[in-house]
Amino acid sequence: MVNRSIESRFSKRLIYIPIVHTPADMGALSELVRLATFRKVGATGWKRKLNLIDKIWTTIELAVEDSDLPYKTVRLYQDGLPVCGHEAELVTELAKSGSRNHQLLLRLIERGATIVGTESLELLMEEYELAKQTMAAGGSLKSAGMKAHQEALSDSLLRRRDWFIADRINTTLGNGETGILFLGMLHSLENRLDKDIHVIYPVHRPLNYGGEKP
Repeated sequence: MVNRSIESRFSKRLIYIPIVHTPADMGALSELVRLATFRKVGATGWKRKLNLIDKIWTTIELAVEDSDLPYKTVRLYQDGLPVCGHEAELVTELAKSGSRNHQLLLRLIERGATIVGTESLELLMEEYELAKQTMAAGGSLKSAGMKAHQEALSDSLLRRRDWFIADRINTTLGNGETGILFLGMLHSLENRLDKDIHVIYPVHRPLNYGGEKP
């Protein structure tokens, strides 16, 4: 339950939902992700991971759909959804592919919420190429230096994406509106959001906090 005395000091609210991605969210990378996981944990570990992801999404769905919100003033922000002018079509396509995340978005849109392009297409493409190279290499990176270089690139991309996402929320969430943000657990928008945005964590907080602008 939101503390009204705290909420009254802010003109905007952001409901922050840290998420885990399902295979249906991965698009062209889904098979590479599955093979990489199989190499590490085998078929039993893969099945256990899928069961855990399902349980997490059941918890998220219950938390979000139990919220009594004025959906006409709700904006939806989504990990991996680029600013492109075709946001609703992308959400519908991924919902049809079996993504519980995007099926939930569609249900909220049907109630009157507005979907908002959240990410930079250029940064998403850059991350896609890096992820594809990393997963294709598997454990075959030739040196600790190469592995450290890949990790540094990945960390830099994550920070740049976080700054872009925060800026999108800062510039599109209006006074008196509520945003619902679905964002991977490794992201962090702490110290990046405007001070008049009251952040609420109905499920749990993200794994990472802080970070300096790259």
